[in-house]
Amino acid sequence: MPYDDIRELPESMRDNLPKGAQEIYKSVFNSAWEEYDQDEERAHRVAWAAVKNSYEKDEDSGRWVKKG
Repeated sequence: MPYDDIRELPESMRDNLPKGAQEIYKSVFNSAWEEYDQDEERAHRVAWAAVKNSYEKDEDSGRWVKKG
């Protein structure tokens, strides 16, 4: 189930991740979906890992922010 648009991401992601992180997630998920023969669980893991490479949760606010 690849995503055509970030508006199709789960609500929890849309509500908590900045737009840039959502774009990364969508792009990497779709790529991993194809690369790993539509293994949805693996595609989600790969996409989250990609987001965490560029974004982190701010300790004070609890919001996702772009890394330094």
